[in-house]
Amino acid sequence: MTGMTRTVEYRRVVVTGVGVVSAIGIGKGAFLDALLAGRSGVRQIQRFDTTGYPVKIAAEVRDFDAQDFIDKKMARRMDRFAQYGAAAAAMALEDSGYPIAEDPYAVGALIGSGVGGLDTFFEQIEILLHKGPTRVSPFFIPMMIPNMASACSSIILGLQGPVNATCTACAAGNNAMGDAFNIIRRGDATAMFAGGAEAAVNQVGMSAFAALRALSTRNDEPERASRPFDAGRDGFVMGEGAGVLVLEELEHALARGAHIYGEFAGYGMTGDASHLTEPVESGEPAALAMTRALRDAGIEPSAVDYINAHGTSTPLGDAMETKAIKRALGDHAGKVMVSSSKSIFGHCLGAAGALEAAATLLSMEAGKVPPTINLDVPDPECDLDYVPNVAREARIGVAVSNSFGFGGHNAAIVLRRWDG
Repeated sequence: MTGMTRTVEYRRVVVTGVGVVSAIGIGKGAFLDALLAGRSGVRQIQRFDTTGYPVKIAAEVRDFDAQDFIDKKMARRMDRFAQYGAAAAAMALEDSGYPIAEDPYAVGALIGSGVGGLDTFFEQIEILLHKGPTRVSPFFIPMMIPNMASACSSIILGLQGPVNATCTACAAGNNAMGDAFNIIRRGDATAMFAGGAEAAVNQVGMSAFAALRALSTRNDEPERASRPFDAGRDGFVMGEGAGVLVLEELEHALARGAHIYGEFAGYGMTGDASHLTEPVESGEPAALAMTRALRDAGIEPSAVDYINAHGTSTPLGDAMETKAIKRALGDHAGKVMVSSSKSIFGHCLGAAGALEAAATLLSMEAGKVPPTINLDVPDPECDLDYVPNVAREARIGVAVSNSFGFGGHNAAIVLRRWDG
């Protein structure tokens, strides 16, 4: 079709709602209080008997009742990860006050997950093996598949715009928010409910990650087990939950007088093309994701005040990320505050990026930088300013939040302070 072109005028995107389900609190207030206090959510696992399991600790969500957010019948047909995602979306809607009914086709959902419905998968395989194929639930597939946090949020909230999901391991939350950001700024939606959801603290999830030797075995000191950048780190601590942000086109948010937490300014991603689980040691691909995100935002590396690190507490990952930050920011790297929220609420896999974006935005508004707890003896290879153990009062103007996933998925986002 000659003569027909589409001129794309990118629109600015801001965050107007925050919803959180986490091991340190349900709802943004409880979450922020625990985050800034450096109060760990890691405990002995309560969900199942850990006798015989090499890892007995995790950052479990406690005191969550799906029916506080979701109709009872609908909740029964949802895996726990989708319940967390839909609950976070419902809280984000309440926080934002976004008028969905104004035009439901202009509002969508994009909520990522690394593994999807692992509870359902485990339960139904047990039924198949012990009771036979005729006893498998007809809801097995629609409860298990990773798109269901997005799909169920769409159904419950009435979102009829773009509805999608990402499944890029531990980068899924950042990829979901980044993709949603691009959908809005190119004009295909006015708002998106974007983030990540995960619920992998069960028998199969803990066994599988333990078999990879990815998890900390500091079973006797659960609150001290997640220790990013510390010389004594021995693996990550499994977390779970969901984070959902309402991303909204700037002019629409201003016109309705919405509260703006900050601007979603840039997004970049790369692939390692290297290994199933290990990062590229030099940090070059991860650095390029940060560089692309800053370039997308039109922000110089020297303007970055804070980085919410992927910071998993693994020996290889933390050293790699330190190198990546230095590559991306050059001489400015030593002046930037860096912290890992995973030290406090664990590694929430596909939900990690979204929870960390929420942590960054809420901290930015509070005028404080969350700490990296359990950083007692810094690894000589990890020599940046990791805000050890105690939150710091500081004005964050520009923040980068990193997520890196198995398979070599690297995703970085840039958040900018909103001063009106």
